[in-house]
Amino acid sequence: MPKTVQIRDIDDDTYAALATRAAAQGLSVPEYLRREIARLAARPTISDWLDGTRGRRLQSEPIDPVAVLDQIRGE
Repeated sequence: MPKTVQIRDIDDDTYAALATRAAAQGLSVPEYLRREIARLAARPTISDWLDGTRGRRLQSEPIDPVAVLDQIRGE
């Protein structure tokens, strides 16, 4: 079931910027904000992202950039 969120005391410059961005996409401000909020909610938090990257192994062997470029160029 959809929920309602009300935000008060948005300064005029902020609202004008939101209205400009919404208009550029052919949206109303509420529709623009719904899309932005959904996009924000879909992103992991920084701590979740960091937790997901911990334990990943980095490449253990150094890469020779000249050799890689030679492979790309066909020597």
